Amino acid sequence: MNALLTDLYQLTMAAGYWSAGKAEETAAFELFVRRLPANRNYMIAAGLEQAVEYLLHLRFEEDEIRYLQGLPQFRRAEPGFFEALRRFRFTGDVFAVPEGTPVFAGEPLLTVRAPLMEAQIPETFLLSMVGFQTMIATKAARMVDASGGRAVVEFGTRRAHSPQAGLYAARAAFVGGCAGTSNVLAGMRFGIPVFGTAAHSWVQSFPTEREAFERLQGLLGDGTTYLIDTYDTLEGARQAVSLGKPFWGVRLDSGNLIELSRAVRRILDEGGCRGAKIMATGDLNEYKILELVAAGAPIDAFGVGTELATSMDAPSHGAVYKMVEHVSPLGRRYTAKFSADKATLPGIKQVFRFRDHDMIGRSHECPSPDAEALLRPVILRGELAQPLPGAAEARQRARRGIEALPKQLRTLFEVDPPYRIDLSEELIQLAREVRARR
Repeated sequence: MNALLTDLYQLTMAAGYWSAGKAEETAAFELFVRRLPANRNYMIAAGLEQAVEYLLHLRFEEDEIRYLQGLPQFRRAEPGFFEALRRFRFTGDVFAVPEGTPVFAGEPLLTVRAPLMEAQIPETFLLSMVGFQTMIATKAARMVDASGGRAVVEFGTRRAHSPQAGLYAARAAFVGGCAGTSNVLAGMRFGIPVFGTAAHSWVQSFPTEREAFERLQGLLGDGTTYLIDTYDTLEGARQAVSLGKPFWGVRLDSGNLIELSRAVRRILDEGGCRGAKIMATGDLNEYKILELVAAGAPIDAFGVGTELATSMDAPSHGAVYKMVEHVSPLGRRYTAKFSADKATLPGIKQVFRFRDHDMIGRSHECPSPDAEALLRPVILRGELAQPLPGAAEARQRARRGIEALPKQLRTLFEVDPPYRIDLSEELIQLAREVRARR
């Protein structure tokens, strides 16, 4: 795992901790989202599997250490710091919300408790991976809800901000409820169903549309989906019908999808292909999907790319990673920020879920037997506490969790009042004490 995939200041702070004699001190950090983006009423936690893999395999290679030694920022760093990097392993604890769990602003998605250097260096990677996948899983969940039970397939790698982003967007979209992805590596690595047949270039590479369809049918059989809008959409549908079975269906990628889907459905049905499906693609998002469903368009599945893989309307969830406790030879100190709009709460916390609201309290509290504690041990003393569920299990958890949410939260628009989040009296009192001592 590339240890330099981080911000420079994580490493300059680590060097400073070492020189200040703080390497053996421990700290606890919490990762959470300060506030939900516009029109979001919940989030779906995702990215934990990759976060854990990173922590368990984080190592500094010799060439990475030599590079750091050559930077002017480390000119005064003590030799012992670089020796510490050679021996670096994550030996701490991680508690996290299981992937696929609906979560809300201010609630810790994960807590890291470790020696100060070990807790500090992973900040950048954890924020990027958990923040990104949570953002995409949430976007996917909205689209799946809007689809009214129709399949939504993720097609976004070609429009993602990098191939790697496309890979993890495919995974997160599946966790959020998508039926599958066009990304073949995501299919192999994460066990996600893969979808796709041919593009407009396939049709254009043959003298006639019919020959292109015949060749595709010969290759894919009943898995064939004809892209019928290269030239004339309705004529493309007629060509598909004239070839007869086997084929899965047709795809519409442009034009007035409501009118075209109705006309194509008639052509398919009248041609004896009532079982053939219609998939719609082309710059779709949850609002367009909702409009198509509300209009009764006879569309059986949606393929979504750019809007999903980039979460176009909310491309960042603003996740943060903040220290909440610090233990030194002087004792335990609870830490918090009190600056305007960026205040945090001190102490390691637990999120307790009741039937109709959540409560954020201190980690040792037991408010009620009816409450579910969301943060669970994932890594203990640098070792995996138990096998992590894969993407398919996280997807099932997300669906169950979303169905259990109050119905009003599942709208595509912001609700008022939002989901109720209480703070425990003990946590409130701790915050008052910390503020009084600052």
